[in-house]
Amino acid sequence: MLPKGMIELSGESTGFSVRFQGIWVGNDLVAIISGGDKAHIGATAVAQPRPSLQNPEKISASTSVICVLGHKEDMLAHHLAQTLASHLNCVVSVSCGIHMDDADAQQIKNIQSLVTELLDQFILKLKQH
Repeated sequence: MLPKGMIELSGESTGFSVRFQGIWVGNDLVAIISGGDKAHIGATAVAQPRPSLQNPEKISASTSVICVLGHKEDMLAHHLAQTLASHLNCVVSVSCGIHMDDADAQQIKNIQSLVTELLDQFILKLKQH
């Protein structure tokens, strides 16, 4: 059984921090990933678990994304929602907004890396319960 309530993690890298929150809504999960210079909603993804098309013994997910004009969090939100729904076998909504003024390609990679680390920690924390 998965723990209920709220789980919050945070991490820092060179010049920025990210907050990863998970809130249970019944058997579904809402995740909020925010940080950088200014937290906001850049993209929201919803994933619904289903049997994998390649191997019906495994769980995968169907995912939809809405992105705010000019924001680049769509692929990150999709990845997070897809991964969480597949691992947890529940409906997941992810809102992601991490802003850094004038971020270069390396800084964007650093953000993605930190968010992936927090995602792994989040899943591990849930599996420990």
